[in-house]
Amino acid sequence: MDMNMPVNVPVDDPNADTEWNDILRKHGIIPEKPPSPTPMIEEALVEARRLAHENRLEGKDLDELAELEDEEDEDFLEQYRQKRFEELATIQSTSIYNQVYPVQKPDYSRDVTEASKKAFVFVLLTSSAGTNIESKLLSEIWRELAQKYGDIKFCQMQANLCIEGYPDRNTPTVLVYKDGDIKKQIVTLQDLKGDRTAIGDLEDVLRSVGALKPNDPRLKRRDEADANLSSIRRGGSGPGVGQDDSDSDWD
Repeated sequence: MDMNMPVNVPVDDPNADTEWNDILRKHGIIPEKPPSPTPMIEEALVEARRLAHENRLEGKDLDELAELEDEEDEDFLEQYRQKRFEELATIQSTSIYNQVYPVQKPDYSRDVTEASKKAFVFVLLTSSAGTNIESKLLSEIWRELAQKYGDIKFCQMQANLCIEGYPDRNTPTVLVYKDGDIKKQIVTLQDLKGDRTAIGDLEDVLRSVGALKPNDPRLKRRDEADANLSSIRRGGSGPGVGQDDSDSDWD
């Protein structure tokens, strides 16, 4: 018998904790048993619970923080109040635009590219024919966004005046600028909701590119308004809303 020939050692379960497997591992016949994932999973869960507890006040506005005065440590609450005040102050101090800026081609570099080094700049290229429904829709939404988010610069111009020969079928087109470069472009509203696109859909775009923070208080008001509208459409739950008067005493 050739002593150098490999020996096939029967192993029922190489991962089992048995004395026989320990001997085989010691001599390198079977690989070391991989570490159990359980401790790592448990550690991750503990860390997730810790972070959730530490960040339990993230996203709450000043009114919501005031409601928690009896439940939270006052010094801890004050830290979050100060943080909210600073966020609101930043929004107020940077809200310098608040309107849609018409752009001319000779001024494009100054009004868009250079301006994007100070703030996000969203450029709307509209139909030149004036009959494009999506262009008209987005022009209306553009005005709403500009008034609501004054720390973002919203510009608008006819597509053919910006890019000679730009096809009308590609309008509306949205170009997102930041730090002198185009960060995103949207060609028509096909990837949104077409002619059913609403301001909330564009706010999601603002959030996705980083122009709005996920916990921006202005978004919170929108979410509350959407929830109220949804409640109304379902019939509501308040007194006199959605009630059936078939049992009225006047029957």
